[in-house]
Amino acid sequence: MDIFSILTLAGGLALFLYGMDSMGDGLKKLSGGRLENILERLTSSRTKGFLLGLAVTALIQSSSATTVMLVGFVNSGIMKLSQTISIIMGANIGTTITAWILSLSGISGESFWIKILKPSSFTPILAVIGVIMTMSADNNKKKNIGEILVGFAILMFGMETMSASMDGLKDSPAFSRALIMFSNPVMGILAGTALTAIIQSSSASVGILQALSLTGSIPFSTAIPIILGQNIGTTITPVLSAINGNTGSKRVAVSCVYIKMIGVIVFSVLFYTINMFVGFPFMKMRVSALSIAVMHTAFNVFSTVILMPFCNGIEKLSIASVKSKGDDEENNFSILDERFLSSPAFALKHCQEYVYQMADLAKESINKSIGLLNEYDGAVAAYIAKAEKSIDKYEDKIGTYLVELSSKNLNHAESKEATELLHCIGDFERMGDHALNIMQTAMEIKDKNIIFSEDAKKEVEVMSSAVKDIVDLAVHAFEEKDIELATRVEPLEQVVDKLKLTLKSNHIERLQRGECTTNMGFVFSDIITNFERIADHCSNIAISLIQSEKEGIEAHEYLHNIKHDNFAFDNLYDAYKKKYSVKKVKKSEN
Repeated sequence: MDIFSILTLAGGLALFLYGMDSMGDGLKKLSGGRLENILERLTSSRTKGFLLGLAVTALIQSSSATTVMLVGFVNSGIMKLSQTISIIMGANIGTTITAWILSLSGISGESFWIKILKPSSFTPILAVIGVIMTMSADNNKKKNIGEILVGFAILMFGMETMSASMDGLKDSPAFSRALIMFSNPVMGILAGTALTAIIQSSSASVGILQALSLTGSIPFSTAIPIILGQNIGTTITPVLSAINGNTGSKRVAVSCVYIKMIGVIVFSVLFYTINMFVGFPFMKMRVSALSIAVMHTAFNVFSTVILMPFCNGIEKLSIASVKSKGDDEENNFSILDERFLSSPAFALKHCQEYVYQMADLAKESINKSIGLLNEYDGAVAAYIAKAEKSIDKYEDKIGTYLVELSSKNLNHAESKEATELLHCIGDFERMGDHALNIMQTAMEIKDKNIIFSEDAKKEVEVMSSAVKDIVDLAVHAFEEKDIELATRVEPLEQVVDKLKLTLKSNHIERLQRGECTTNMGFVFSDIITNFERIADHCSNIAISLIQSEKEGIEAHEYLHNIKHDNFAFDNLYDAYKKKYSVKKVKKSEN
């Protein structure tokens, strides 16, 4: 094997790994977060968990991806450790599907139907179809299918390239000596573990072994321990994923290791003990790509059968191995896990849920702060101050996560949703600030014993009712994605603006008549200014929602259009104006 064969091997391996990664990405995009959502809703049934793990992994062709998802779910508090163990066992069998597909490389024969089954015959066709779909498709679904086909074609081409580069090894004395060394079960297991840990994919390392088997030089005695080691090596991915996670996520990673380690130990003891006394005749026979797929599947089925009844034991062993460090308390933002960034639809769903929580908290804070203007309560004031800090934290955590998510390969709908959420969290945060301002103004009224005139009280009451109404409209429209409700916000915002001008004018008249003091005036102005700004943010939220629905429309264009010759807008404006009516104080003559 010369330097050019080594370069060809490296190139084939690179294509193989890239094709596998590309195919997996396409499958995950095509699922649109549905796989994650199914896993999230999983019950504690072991059978359902096993079947689901098998099905999901067979679809995305990666047990590592499935276990990393599980690490993320447990880290986020979505799932418990007990729910993941049976899924991991199902994933271990599901990932063996790749080896069966790759075994097609070993098909030989002169028949047309046999030839057409060889990857070298049908992958060029898949590649052409995939490229055409990727370049010409007008929707994401077709593009994702094209990406899957191209990824699969690259994977199989990489497999063929590796096989061709290693063809000369069958005549290499050095290679023969290495194979004898790996026939030692311990050395073979260590070699398989190391190879898989480096490339972080058992499917890929099994594929390499299958490509090597096409040289006709690999006996069963060498292949079996390497396959066992490959199954241990694949656990490196969930272990690395859990390093920065909480105790629960680390226990999931440890359970992955225990399942593989126990399976390998039990299988090895039984197999090699029997072989010692019986002497399996096939051990010196040469393996094929198909026989490697059979052994890979047989081991994982064996491991699952013997360990499935002991799921509780594995859970207890994992808990005993990873002691709690006090991080098991619920983390409000733990679902915003970087492991989910590769599944934008799933990540956006949880971002949306957090923004709904933020919106409800902002709405509650505003209503409570308005209530303090009539009757001050220290406990309620403390709650509003605490809520404002929580809202700030929501904006920081969600905003940071959405910015990270936006840098990923989002489709048009996902990008639009992320943009809308980013716009709205800023407005909800400012609404929380204004609720705090109103609370502090209410505290000032109490501390300074400020008493408004009856007219001023009535005016504040009318404007506060309008503000409560517009906040309720905006939050409801946002959470329900209700465009009709969103269109009702702007007319009410215009009424709130008019109320502010009227109330300011009335206040100046009362000041000139000596009916209120300058201190009262500052407090009164603070209240109505905060009211008006809350309404502005509600308008921003409604416009963002409408812009998201009606692509291409600008905020200024929308506001211009609805305010000019718009019968529906005029009717709503008149209705709100009548509902929240304040008489303008006549100017004094002196």
